[in-house]
Amino acid sequence: MANILVVDDELGIRDLLSEILNDEGHSVDLAENATQARSARLSTNYDLVLLDIWMPDTDGVSLLKEWAMAGTLTMPVIMMSGHATIDTAVEATRIGAFSFLEKPITMQKLLKAVEQGLARSTAGQQQAAPAPANAAAAAPSGMALGGNGAQPVAHAAPAAESLPLSHQGFNLDRPLREARDGFEKAYFEFHLAREGGSMTRVAEKTGLERTHLYRKLRQLGVDLGRNKRSG
Repeated sequence: MANILVVDDELGIRDLLSEILNDEGHSVDLAENATQARSARLSTNYDLVLLDIWMPDTDGVSLLKEWAMAGTLTMPVIMMSGHATIDTAVEATRIGAFSFLEKPITMQKLLKAVEQGLARSTAGQQQAAPAPANAAAAAPSGMALGGNGAQPVAHAAPAAESLPLSHQGFNLDRPLREARDGFEKAYFEFHLAREGGSMTRVAEKTGLERTHLYRKLRQLGVDLGRNKRSG
């Protein structure tokens, strides 16, 4: 789970990005202008910031420059805009922006950019970390030292007893639509539980495009936060 700050003066965009990122298991703070973003940045060390370029008080590029000059640009910043020029994008990159998203932002592009930005953030944190005191501590996360050096450690799967049953009975003495919705809800809840709430893995498993999957789960009333792994 990552701490992400979304800065945008449009309420609809803030709510949409927050909902998507929360469903991916991230902790999201919202700011509607540069003043709120400055305050949030002073109180929290974020792993990633999504920053709109055009805002009423101070534009995103100016805020990015402030952070860079103050030495607080310690996290990847993804700039967002529906009207930015090439020169604006180049300037933001020169100042220190990690990447640029053009509005309207699709879910696929958003999640890909966030994944890449968080990978950069993690790499920067690992480089800045002090050297470990012993060889065991030097093993990367998810690795353990054995006789042949670092070996991958399998992540623990959810306990079998905590998963829904893969074979369930359904009441077929009801209208087709109700029976189908009941089956689909149980089907998606099963896969969400097995995949720890990861929308990416459930989309791959079920063969649905992420946007369609997300809309389908909302329609069925599936609780997207119930099966997320903590941490």
